[in-house]
Amino acid sequence: MNKIVFALAIVMATSAYKNPLKLNDIIVALNTGNANNVSKYFDNTVEISIAGKSSNYSKNQAETILNDFFDNNTVKSFAVIHRGESGEAEYCIGTLITQKGSYRTTLNLKQKGDKKVLQEVKFEK
Repeated sequence: MNKIVFALAIVMATSAYKNPLKLNDIIVALNTGNANNVSKYFDNTVEISIAGKSSNYSKNQAETILNDFFDNNTVKSFAVIHRGESGEAEYCIGTLITQKGSYRTTLNLKQKGDKKVLQEVKFEK
């Protein structure tokens, strides 16, 4: 019995190590309006939607778009409403409060290889 518990502990620790993405790190970055820290988790292409206008961008372009958004909408806070997982996908829905108003924010992540990457960011008024 002890061997089974030990084996399960090893598997859990190893799987946590294999997936370095921490959704909490992205949430902290959103809370401070730090586009550089959010972009660390971007996939090679990212869909960004701001107030109904949506497009796919390369990782570098997406960082620039997000940085411009934060420059024009100084972030006051980000509050998580709901988090969840579906298969190998993970998502977070929250409210981003800026000096110019509130945005319902959705983050969608997918498993890619041995890590999860951020593939979609939506800011809806």
